[in-house]
Amino acid sequence: LRIRDPMRHLLLGLIEFREHNLPLYAERFRELSAGQEPDTLFITCADSRVAPNLLASTEPGELFTMRNVGNLMPPAHADGISSGDLSEASAVEYAVTVLKVKNIIVCGHSNCGAMRAVIAGSHLDDAPNLERWLDHARPAWARLPRKEVTDLEPHDRLSQENVLLQLEHLETYPAVRRALAAGALTLGGWWFDIATGEVHVHDKANGRFVVVDRESLDRLAQS
Repeated sequence: LRIRDPMRHLLLGLIEFREHNLPLYAERFRELSAGQEPDTLFITCADSRVAPNLLASTEPGELFTMRNVGNLMPPAHADGISSGDLSEASAVEYAVTVLKVKNIIVCGHSNCGAMRAVIAGSHLDDAPNLERWLDHARPAWARLPRKEVTDLEPHDRLSQENVLLQLEHLETYPAVRRALAAGALTLGGWWFDIATGEVHVHDKANGRFVVVDRESLDRLAQS
């Protein structure tokens, strides 16, 4: 049994991209070298199983992507300054005020380790920064009905509720509020079920996450 060398695997991937895929994207990269005009800020988890461009069938230059553990967006204080890491807030402000994105998507996923940690509530003595970071998701667990009838496991229910919480956090930023008020920006919540490969979109009309299809496309795009 040959054990794979992770670094060699990555380097081989670079070679294979240059030899096989780069010719397909060469012209697109030349266009992008002059600047970027993405339509969407995509906020999702750092989980290796979530592949934004694959899920949304997007090309290079279409998604301005921000990833972190738990797809969290710390809320802003009254003065507009983030209550957490400035990196996330900076990405949002840059996307909205400079790049003028038209959409912000927060995408959670099934079997999320961050959500399991929130539910467990145990102290992470060997990861104090992670424990503090997860504080931005704990309110979602506090407000989630414990006896709701659903086929989802508690951590998956929490993952969906967490998406909605982070959307609320986004609206605490002045740049986001201004863009929303001007009708120049929409916010959306997605949830990726890893086991099925399906992406569920939050339907504001009924307050549920639903699988988007051709019939519901127009309605969900306007919600």
